[in-house]
Amino acid sequence: MADGRGRVVAAATDGACSGNPGPGGWGALIRFEDGSVEEFGGADPDTTNNRMELQAALATLQRLAELPLHPELTLRTDSKYLIDGLGSWMSGWKRKGWRTAAGKPVLNKDLWQALDLARLEDVPLKYVKGHSGDPDNDRVDQIAVAYSKGRQQTISTPAARSQPLEDSAPMSLQKLLTRLELADRLASGGYALTAVELARLVEQPLNRLSERQGSWRWRDWMVEPMENDRWRLRRDPTGSIET
Repeated sequence: MADGRGRVVAAATDGACSGNPGPGGWGALIRFEDGSVEEFGGADPDTTNNRMELQAALATLQRLAELPLHPELTLRTDSKYLIDGLGSWMSGWKRKGWRTAAGKPVLNKDLWQALDLARLEDVPLKYVKGHSGDPDNDRVDQIAVAYSKGRQQTISTPAARSQPLEDSAPMSLQKLLTRLELADRLASGGYALTAVELARLVEQPLNRLSERQGSWRWRDWMVEPMENDRWRLRRDPTGSIET
């Protein structure tokens, strides 16, 4: 937390392949409490879609192991192969000497073994349907596809960001969009926020939040009090902005 970004509150991965087997790519995204985003990815000239899904998860878990994590963090993926492998199949593979129920060698054994070592017990995998409008899933898919096709991809990193294009939105609007995307993810995941975390998100003084009584509206969300001085966001269909 020394860099001021806070804990990781969201993470997503995806893989892509042209030809399957063929040129492939993977993409990953990590969101922090302050609204900043870290993105990364890679390519392989001759691979499969499943290998790229596994590689994306492996790189992300290894990165998460270096960062402070929100206790309710999940790793979101549209790969049931990844989820079933880590959650159901792996224990049987290991008992059988890395062979399937049919006695055949497990495909992608090298990546599965690496994932077994890298897995974080407090970061469960969560399935999200691909191409369903989930913003983080759409973004990591975009990164993975770009790498698979050999296209140069602009990636957000903790150290530096590419210069914005001349026709990009003003920085103030870009920052607002990042905060709104984060709020939507926090609401959909049902995450609990401390007063300090909420104050950063809504950009209000901490002492003003301490004066709040009951639920109140912030932009498109209702902010609801919980036990132990925590708060939760809930999407408000009326979409009224607090004045």
